[in-house]
Amino acid sequence: MRRRPAAFGAGLGAVVLAGVAGVCLWPASESGGELPTARVYRDVDACLLADSRGVAPGVPAAPVWAGMQEASRATRARVSFLSAMGPDTQANVVPYVNSLVQEHCSVVVAVGSAEVRAARSVAPHQKGVRFVVVGDGSDSANVSVVKAGNAAQVREGVRGAVASLTGTS
Repeated sequence: MRRRPAAFGAGLGAVVLAGVAGVCLWPASESGGELPTARVYRDVDACLLADSRGVAPGVPAAPVWAGMQEASRATRARVSFLSAMGPDTQANVVPYVNSLVQEHCSVVVAVGSAEVRAARSVAPHQKGVRFVVVGDGSDSANVSVVKAGNAAQVREGVRGAVASLTGTS
């Protein structure tokens, strides 16, 4: 007789557990809002090359990254960044620029003195890639310049340049 109550208890426990799991896993109703969906990107990549400090708030690359993200939302181009590690020299940074080109970045954005010099040195050999450099100097065949200024000016300049070069959807 003891086996029946144990089997009944185990069965009841399984039913209760299944009920709780069903309630917890049941999809939200329409009043609960929509589930988030993934953004569908176009096959266009804009890549930022920053110094070893990356895109943290307060560093020179932060407003550049913000502008690129705004351009991405407007054009559905993918954006990414790469921080150059090691000495802050053109010779050290050129391989980082080349890696972005090899990753098929349509647009390479450079911020920082060594990063800008490296991008300018690689650009003449990569005619199919557009480069955006933040700082001084003039435009050339496949290099656009966003003049350095306050954070809002840089963000807006980069947003406009990247949106223009990656096109709209």
